Amino acid sequence: MKDSHPRSCTAYVGTRRIASGDLKQVVLKAKKAMDHDKWAQVLIFDDATSNLIEVDFRGTSKDVLRRITEASDDAPPSSKSILPEEATRRPGRPKLGVVAREVTLLPRHWDWLANQPGGASVALRKLVEQARLANQSKDRRRYALEAAYRFLSVMAGNEPGFEEAARALFAAKKERFGEIVKPWPIDIRNHAKRLAAVAFDEPDSTIPALNTESASD
Repeated sequence: MKDSHPRSCTAYVGTRRIASGDLKQVVLKAKKAMDHDKWAQVLIFDDATSNLIEVDFRGTSKDVLRRITEASDDAPPSSKSILPEEATRRPGRPKLGVVAREVTLLPRHWDWLANQPGGASVALRKLVEQARLANQSKDRRRYALEAAYRFLSVMAGNEPGFEEAARALFAAKKERFGEIVKPWPIDIRNHAKRLAAVAFDEPDSTIPALNTESASD
C-alpha cells in the first residue's frame, strides 16, 4: 500500500462511488463490494492528493485490516521523531528535528550565507520559511490542480470533453469546466468539481459533501 496515512479517501467501483471517509471504513466497504462481485474493479483515492491507494484484498476483512495496520506501523518515522539516543532529555538547547541534505549553490550564494547572522543553515531556514509562507496560496492552488487533474486522468480520461475540461481547469474557467463535466457520471462529476473548486479558489458548498453515509452500498 503506497499511501498508509491519508486523511480521508474515496472508493469507486467503475463510475460509482461506494464509500468515502476513513481508510479502514472505506476498505471494508470496498472489500464487501469485491466479495459480492469478484470482477468488480475497485479504485481507492486519497482525497487530498488523488493518489491511488493500493490495498491487498486477499483473505478475510480482518486479514485486509491487519495488513493496513502493519503497513502503517512499518511506515518510516517523520523527520521530527525522537531518535532512541535522544529520548532522554539533556541540558541545553532542545533538538529541532533538523534534517541534513545536500544543497548546491553558486560561490556568491555561499559567500552571502556565510556572512548572515547564525551562519548558512539559519539563513537558509529563514529564507525557506519566508518563501513557504509567501507562497501558501499559490502552493495550495497548485496542489489542488494536480489532485484534480490526477483524478480526472484516471476516472474521466474516456469521458467526452476530457481534454477541454483539463484546459478549463488549468485556465481557472470554473463555469466552462462545469458545463463540460455536466454530462459525466454524477459521482465522478461531483468529485471532480469539488477538487476543482479548491483550484479555482472558490469552494463550492452546493456540491454534495463526500461522506460514507451518502455512498451507495
